[in-house]
Amino acid sequence: MVIQLSNAVDLNIRPEPDKVLVDIADYVCSDIKMSQQTLETARHCFIDTLGCGFLALRFPACAKLLGPLVPGTVVPNGARVPGTDYVLDPVKAAWDIGCMIRWLDYNDTWLAAEWGHPSDNLGGILAVADYVSRNAEAAGQAPLTMRDVLVAMVQAHEIQGCLALENSFNRVGLDHVLLVRVATTAVVTRLLGGEHDDVVNALSHAFVDGSSLRTYRHAPNAGPRKSWAAGDATSRAVHLAMLVLKGEIGYPSVLTTPKWGFYDVSFRGKTFEFQRAYGTYVMDNVLFKISFPAEFHSQTAVEAAVQLHPQCVDRFDEIEEIELVTHESAIRIISKSGPLNNPADRDHCLQYMVAIGLLKGNLVAEDYEDDVASDPRIDQLRDRMTVSEDKRYSAEYHDPDKRSIANRVNVKFTDGSETGWVEVEYPIGHRFRREEGISLLEEKYHQNLRTRFSDEQAIKIENVTNELDQLCTLTVPEFVDLTVN
Repeated sequence: MVIQLSNAVDLNIRPEPDKVLVDIADYVCSDIKMSQQTLETARHCFIDTLGCGFLALRFPACAKLLGPLVPGTVVPNGARVPGTDYVLDPVKAAWDIGCMIRWLDYNDTWLAAEWGHPSDNLGGILAVADYVSRNAEAAGQAPLTMRDVLVAMVQAHEIQGCLALENSFNRVGLDHVLLVRVATTAVVTRLLGGEHDDVVNALSHAFVDGSSLRTYRHAPNAGPRKSWAAGDATSRAVHLAMLVLKGEIGYPSVLTTPKWGFYDVSFRGKTFEFQRAYGTYVMDNVLFKISFPAEFHSQTAVEAAVQLHPQCVDRFDEIEEIELVTHESAIRIISKSGPLNNPADRDHCLQYMVAIGLLKGNLVAEDYEDDVASDPRIDQLRDRMTVSEDKRYSAEYHDPDKRSIANRVNVKFTDGSETGWVEVEYPIGHRFRREEGISLLEEKYHQNLRTRFSDEQAIKIENVTNELDQLCTLTVPEFVDLTVN
């Protein structure tokens, strides 16, 4: 006797693509109107992001990871890596540029249900734009312009940021670099000449890859992978896009397929939620990291500590308690005690960064290195810190009209006196402090250029990046050639 089991056979009818994939493809394949102000913000984002990469090249731990996988390899019509003499395939070039950008935790930030750094996508965008342009020129065709790069940045920011608004990947243990891979995949598929279906197919592969675990960002495993993880993600996106454009098929219900799809396997059965349609919201509201090379949830805490430095500089032995009041996200990801084992561990420790601000009245990238961290006063101050949550701070962190990143600090001394609370709710670089921040951002870029280039070459680069219209008219190779050694 044959028993008929209706659930013993999978129905193998290929579904329509998931709406999430289609919506992203619709966005990158359409002609989105962008205001001059949006493009101007993108210009500032571009120069700041590259400047962070140039500064990172001063650090041997970053520089040693760059260059061809096989030493001495030079790719014909390959992509250049700014600040170096490397000529690479676009996949490795994306890795290198992305690694430089993120190494010091100093580029822009987006904070919502998920956080991240949308300018991480520039690794893939610039590498692909340069590669496509040089091959176009070799074939007698027109290259891409730097305006194309800025538009792609706006789109990548929007995709990453809108996915992050309502969907917390960190709460299921996944790292936010997944969103870099997704956003870069969409825009570079288009830059490579892909059509709507190609973007959908490539995006499906980006989700099939799943996501890195966040464990390398948190105690007790925090380490330098967090500094190259975004480079890895943007690089993987380029590889996936190139595979699809060679004819690799996609997986249309990658998100929604029961049991085997991303939602069931990686997102605890939940589906993505969206607050708004894709436009230019994220670039318009992005957070520039201007004051300190520090994890963004700590920026206002360090600013408060720096303001308190004059009251504490001669009284460190008299400090009895340092009170830190912050928001829930900061407590969840950067509040920790115990030994800090490497620079990556330190720049994700709220207490370490506040201690440096109190001790030095500043915080720079070198303050995470071993020679600074060996100062015994740092751990003495950390041991005297208490951290608590202000529910208002946590609520206003998620408020789309505010998106504050608030902290306040008070220092108590053994004689019973106190400094008094210093509260900073919005960091320099927030849209509420944009006017205050832009001149400082430009000065940051000015200084970062000179960590890598002669003053003469730095001036040439500044001359073509200081005005939006002039930058937009340059071809990508024309600009990149100004930045190579």
